[in-house]
Amino acid sequence: MGTIMASMFTTIDGVYQAPGTPDEDPSGGFAHGGWQAPFAEAESGAEILADIDRLDALLLGRRTYDIFAGYWPAFGDANPIAAKFNAVPKFVASRTLTDPEWTGTEVLADAAQQAGALRDRFERVHVIGSGDLLRTLLDAGLVDELKLWVYPVALGSGKRLFDGAAPATYSPTSPPRAYASGAYSVTYAPAGPVATGDMGAA
Repeated sequence: MGTIMASMFTTIDGVYQAPGTPDEDPSGGFAHGGWQAPFAEAESGAEILADIDRLDALLLGRRTYDIFAGYWPAFGDANPIAAKFNAVPKFVASRTLTDPEWTGTEVLADAAQQAGALRDRFERVHVIGSGDLLRTLLDAGLVDELKLWVYPVALGSGKRLFDGAAPATYSPTSPPRAYASGAYSVTYAPAGPVATGDMGAA
């Protein structure tokens, strides 16, 4: 059986909205689009590329899918990320999209019910960004690995991955990896329900 692996770029205060470009997602009056760009460097870039190289299917929410579909096909095979994304099967969670234009795309009208079956078809299904979809998958127990890329910036507003998510615990699968920019990455696996205790107990 394959795995569903999700990766998310976040700030230290948990904001994932619009890391890539200023106009990526201005919803809610978000004014900090492109916040990830100042922290780009070769080592983390190589790890991101290595993660992409290992995927054999791509699962995206509708907003992220529209961004990717409007960007990567234009590069053809000249860019290694574009070559990978354009070649692999793609799945988009949407109740309204009926005729996707990006070649190799299949629509999942009910991701919570349908995404799990992708494990039987592929070795490594990769979810990138797609915050609303990722919360749905986490709540449904359909994420096997969650990789967070945490950047040393706090924005104070914006979409946060775990706002409204079901309570759960996670266990790191390997030590965090730090980069010269001050960012770090860490991969977690689901570890069951939240346990509580008393820190003041003897």
